[in-house]
Amino acid sequence: MSDRLKPAWEAGTSADDSVPATESRIVDPLIEAPAESDLEINLRPLALTDYKGQQRVKDNLEVLIVAAKQRKEPLDHLLLSGPPGLGKTTLATVVANELGVTIKQTAGPAIERAGDLAAILSNLEPGDVLFIDEIHRLSRAVEEILYSAMEDFTLDIIIGKGPAARSITLDLARFTLIAATTRTGLLSGPLRDRFGINFRLDYYQPEELESIIVRSASIFDLDIDHEAAIEIGRRSRGTPRLANRLLKRVRDFAQVRYDSAITEDIAAEALSFFEVDSLGLDWMDTKILETLTQTFLGRPVGLTTLANATGEEADTLEDVYEPFLLQKGLIIRTPKGRQATERAFEHLGLPVSKPTTTDQTATETSKEETLF
Repeated sequence: MSDRLKPAWEAGTSADDSVPATESRIVDPLIEAPAESDLEINLRPLALTDYKGQQRVKDNLEVLIVAAKQRKEPLDHLLLSGPPGLGKTTLATVVANELGVTIKQTAGPAIERAGDLAAILSNLEPGDVLFIDEIHRLSRAVEEILYSAMEDFTLDIIIGKGPAARSITLDLARFTLIAATTRTGLLSGPLRDRFGINFRLDYYQPEELESIIVRSASIFDLDIDHEAAIEIGRRSRGTPRLANRLLKRVRDFAQVRYDSAITEDIAAEALSFFEVDSLGLDWMDTKILETLTQTFLGRPVGLTTLANATGEEADTLEDVYEPFLLQKGLIIRTPKGRQATERAFEHLGLPVSKPTTTDQTATETSKEETLF
């Protein structure tokens, strides 16, 4: 069995080649665990009224869907962008359900040849929704097939080779393409411009995540306090996928240690047990902050130096850990390297260090950044 046909965990490849392989983290939004039971399927809402958060996007979609249904036309092509774990796939399913049509799902890396996409498009029925996840990972040859399919609902196919080759045009059923991407900048201009509707999903507030957690708890038949749901929501990094994952870990902890309803204290104890702190930082995030604040006393540190000090690859630090720390204002990037902010010292309960600008370590770090 070739590596191409093996699951990612057997072939030794990660689900997203753009993300460096690293130790599995409970707070990693890129990880989407397989279903534990039939109940997992029910966690995804099927209607807009059940879809929590993203109110601006929901209000817009409600108008667009009603208008399309009144005209008895397919919805215009829709592009959903945003960080992983915010519900882009779920929203695509909700849109198809609201339209009352069938949805067919695939992913950019799975469509390796133009013929693969042609087979999918030719099997669509009128009004169907085709959902392509990670569309930024489509090859250029496959992407060009989409142009005429999206605009004219036709498919140009080359038959034969050499002088005998000829082009034929096949008519396609009018369909709606819903695409999801975490990296809009990697989409080519011609492809991006062919989407009539473009929405970016934002991170959720703890109050919005609380409603998601309460809904999931009811599906799992769990007794959970409002305060406990808020506590889990606060540590979920604004991501529903993480909120549901943390809820399941809290459920496991409460079942084994307490065998009772989930209260705020139990939720906090469980999350601390799994090394997820009040800001949603895991042990590696904390190690990075401790290295910057204690080992280097708040001075700027080059990426290579920080990688050596924490025992992690530089690419992994930059792509996996750094974005959330930057988002929370715990570190900053300076010309001399990464530096902890006052908020990082406060979060760790340390006195704020005031490094001097002529510090020798900072100078050496700056030189190292230039070399590497």
